[in-house]
Amino acid sequence: FGIRALLVVTVITLSPVTAVAQSGNDVTGEDVYPPLWDLAPENLLDFPVKDNKIVISAWNYQDRLGVYKSLLNASAKYFVAFGPQNSGNILWGLPLQHGWQFRTGRLADPSGVTSCGYENGELLCLSARSWWSCMNYYLAIIPFLGAVEAGLFGQLPYEIEILPPEEQKYDFCYSIKDCWTRMPKLMDDWKAFFEYLLSTEHKAVSSASFSSFKLDDALGLMWKAHTTSIAYALPKFQESLKYLSDPEANFGEDWANAVDFIAATHFTTDLPTTNNFQAFLPPRMLIKGDVIPFISDFSPEQNKVLVTLGTLHKANKLTGGLLLKLWQKYMSTEAGRKIGRKLIESLVSS
Repeated sequence: FGIRALLVVTVITLSPVTAVAQSGNDVTGEDVYPPLWDLAPENLLDFPVKDNKIVISAWNYQDRLGVYKSLLNASAKYFVAFGPQNSGNILWGLPLQHGWQFRTGRLADPSGVTSCGYENGELLCLSARSWWSCMNYYLAIIPFLGAVEAGLFGQLPYEIEILPPEEQKYDFCYSIKDCWTRMPKLMDDWKAFFEYLLSTEHKAVSSASFSSFKLDDALGLMWKAHTTSIAYALPKFQESLKYLSDPEANFGEDWANAVDFIAATHFTTDLPTTNNFQAFLPPRMLIKGDVIPFISDFSPEQNKVLVTLGTLHKANKLTGGLLLKLWQKYMSTEAGRKIGRKLIESLVSS
């Protein structure tokens, strides 16, 4: 099973996603950023301080968005060479995905028991019954606490306290010490990524040369932490899928599977690239009765994305995970990853 054959199989499977994503280049103005981005806290000292602790409500959309904004602002100097106005920062993929989830109603209470996340209720509330909200916690709060521990924000005058949700409190951690105790592997992987960025400060001869690191190395560490977070959270929140329609639950699992394939190429998750590639994700929650690829209020491209992710997931399951293992094997060198990214990029620009 040669690399060419493997790449062809995987890229053919992925091609509907990438081939249609080119229209995302038309994204302009406020649509470039997550909803309410301008209203989110700019840095950690913009959050409330109580009892000598910076208090962050991880179950409020604006606060979680502020966590991302703080990360992007604190790490901006390391990415000056990769795009103007911090657009080349590879952490953009995280808040942009979170913004898409918020915009499409995926962070609201899917059981309908509470008004959490709904326009006629608590719009900014993130529901602990939402599979997407819970999964995203591990791609927001854990990276953030890893960054604090690594020293990205320098010496903070206060400790960090993360407020718990109203239910399922034991599925999450709420301080650096708590998270290190309960999920050391996740914290270690995210800390390693931020420590890599910080290590370039010692090599820099001027403030303009912080980006002396290899982007491929930084992406490798970030994607390693990203996939570790998903792998940890996926079995933990399997029960939360019961609140979703079958089509939406299947899509969620298909999405999680696809991330592993994308991660293996060390794909760039800067502002323009992420916007480009998520432009044709489903614009709403999938509901009972949605038949892929014939969802009438989805564009043909959006239907194709759903088919593609489902096909890739099924192919990987049918091979017992062998397809992903082979893909990862051939993406284990910089040359292989370059081929993988070029194939995807060529489909976008074709």
